[in-house]
Formats: sequence, structure tokens, C-alpha cells
Amino acid sequence: MGGRQIRPARVLHTVTEELNHNILGSKSTPTPPWFKIMQSVPPAETLVRTITPRHRAPNAKATKPKNIFRPQRITYLEDALRTTFYKDHPWELARPRIILESDGKDYQHCDWSKGLRQPNIPLSANIEFSVVQRQMWLMENEKLGKRKAYDVTRREFYRLRQEEEIEKRVAVEEAKHVGAYFGRTRIDVAHTLEDREFENWKIWAGKETERQESNRNSEIEDFGLDEAEGAPEEEPEAQAEAAEGKKSP
Repeated sequence: MGGRQIRPARVLHTVTEELNHNILGSKSTPTPPWFKIMQSVPPAETLVRTITPRHRAPNAKATKPKNIFRPQRITYLEDALRTTFYKDHPWELARPRIILESDGKDYQHCDWSKGLRQPNIPLSANIEFSVVQRQMWLMENEKLGKRKAYDVTRREFYRLRQEEEIEKRVAVEEAKHVGAYFGRTRIDVAHTLEDREFENWKIWAGKETERQESNRNSEIEDFGLDEAEGAPEEEPEAQAEAAEGKKSP
């Protein structure tokens, strides 16, 4: 069974011959649903395996090329910048994001030379998009290095996040001043649950300590004291008879 199998390439020809010749007599052979499509767009007849396009220059030190028929991995600069950002700021993944666009051309209305804050894109909606695009703009237009552009963008990002936190804190203080009540925060709820689990652990730890102490005390060796105390004492008459028997010749 070695070699290349060419039977699948002759499926169209085989079915055509079967439909043209009435083998079953009066019974008609049903036409497959793909027959007309393959007649209009027949498959390629070449058996030569083409080499995939090379997006990167081959290794000059390699004496024998490898994986020449395997497609190369497509990489983008945005992916590397986004990975670096989320590696340094993992909690940004916990923030809700908005990926919905009105017409799919929101990026055409952005001017990244003015900073991270754009008129059509909220800062908290898709922050990694703004950070990556701002960093790429600095690298392409300001000719900054990757690390330098990342530091500049990160400084702008921290400043905007600080402004948001201050606005939220001031809004909460103003609302409380006029009588608003927000209840317990998530931190308070977490502290309550943590205290409850700690109290349960203290009860369990006390019982476990008592059990270990009782087991340790029961395993102390008594050096045969129990056997000596448990031996029956001889009666006085038997002791006297034994003494007389020893004195008699």
C-alpha cells in the first residue's frame, strides 16, 4: 500500500460513468448532491505538493531545511505588546470590557498622538487596545524603543487610572454626605468570611490537639508496673507453711 493514493481524485469520473450507464436496469441511480458542484468546479489534477509561502528568511546556518511544507506561524507585534502588558497588570483581565463597535471603523477616528484617552473609546472598555496602539504609535512615529515606549504609555495609563479612582472616591463621599447608604463592600464581606473560617479552624485545631495529647499519654511505657500490680498476693497461711517447710530437716 505504499505510494500516493489517487483513488479519491477519480471519484468524479467514477460517478459520471456510473450515471451514464444504467447498471441496475429500470432503477435509476440517485445523483449525489455534490456532483453538479464538482462538475462546475473540478478538483485540481496536479499531484505536486507546493511549498507554503515563507514569511521569514530561512536560517543560514541550517544545512538541511526542515518543515518546508508546514505553514509558518503568523505573529503580530500587537500580540507581544499585549502579552507584556497583561503580564505586568494581570488584574486588568478582571475588569469588564466592551468589544462591540458601531460600524467596525472606530479605529479610523482615533488619533494616538494625543494620548490614551480617545473621544470614541472609553478607557475602561478596552484598555489593552489603547495601550498597545499608543505604544505602537510611539515606536513608529517618535522612534522610541520598545521598553521606552512602554514606560511612556504605562505612565499615562497610571495617571488616567488614578484620575478614575479619585473620581469614584469623591462620588462615593458626596453620595454618603447626602444620605446614601451602600452597605458592606466586597472587602468587608471577604473579611467576614475569612474570620468565620478562622474561628472554625481554631475549634478544629483545639480538638485535634486534645486528641493527639490523649494518644501520646496512652502510649507512654509503664515499665511493667501494671503486671506487678496485677499479680495476686499469697495468703499468710501459705507463707507460714512454706517457711516451716524450709526450717524442717
